[in-house]
Amino acid sequence: MRHVIALDVGGTGMKAALVGADGTLLHQARRPTGRDRGPDAVVAGILDFAADLREHGLRAYGEAAAAAGVAVPGIVDERAGVAVYAANLGWDNVPLRALVSERLGGVPVALGHDVRTGGLAEGRIGAGNGADRFLFLPLGTGIAGAIGIDGRIEAGAHGYAGEIGHIVVRPDGPVCGCGQRGCLESLASAAAVSRAWAVASGDPEADAADCAVAVEAGDPRAVTVWQEAVDALAAGLVTGLTLLDPRVLIIGGGLAEAGDVLFGPLRAAVEARITFQKLPLIVPAALGDTAGCLGAGLLAWDLISVEVTA
Repeated sequence: MRHVIALDVGGTGMKAALVGADGTLLHQARRPTGRDRGPDAVVAGILDFAADLREHGLRAYGEAAAAAGVAVPGIVDERAGVAVYAANLGWDNVPLRALVSERLGGVPVALGHDVRTGGLAEGRIGAGNGADRFLFLPLGTGIAGAIGIDGRIEAGAHGYAGEIGHIVVRPDGPVCGCGQRGCLESLASAAAVSRAWAVASGDPEADAADCAVAVEAGDPRAVTVWQEAVDALAAGLVTGLTLLDPRVLIIGGGLAEAGDVLFGPLRAAVEARITFQKLPLIVPAALGDTAGCLGAGLLAWDLISVEVTA
């Protein structure tokens, strides 16, 4: 059976799959990223994982993978196949596409940014399926975005498109990791909600999930923390939809797991802020933590399609 290798590399763990031509996950596996062993060890772990997946495909389907797709965090030059920078992994200009291709015997390899790759999957086969324009935002430790246009993801002139987490929504707000004040990420990410709720609740171990539970229980402290995050998120989303006019806004990541506790007030807050803009559908992501693998698989299949067409 013809298949491709898909790898989704995160700061702490790697998810991998063999993906069929119809998007089916034929085989799935996970391993720790091993960043505590240093950047070179992380690269070696990725190459070993890819090689093991190739061997599994040979045994299970009688043929090697036709291509591979790899999704990684940080700054990615997708055209050159280089992981330019990833603070969590200690990477600096790692030619990952060439390294993976060499380890796999020269098969074509696509390298993508993790959020854009997840957005590709959500747009084609997930919550944005059928939408010609969408914006995908996973709300996790940080906030990034993927801009979907006619079945592809717009990376921008320099690979930075979609970084909506660094739109300033509160100019007098907290300092963000990027150096600005009041960035959306510093106010509405799961990490930001966790920090705010830990302070408000007096429990240093409390996190965003705990805050959502407390909101449902009617805790006024939690309601205040939650609403402040929702208001900031709505302000950032209105900026995004004003610029991009998406048909669908897809919200994923840890905060989206709160369900209606998030989506009810968020839809109301966005609607209250728009004037001339068209209100898009605001929906939860559909693919969960498989989006990155599925997206990496789509990148790999796209490579083969381009080669055949050429």
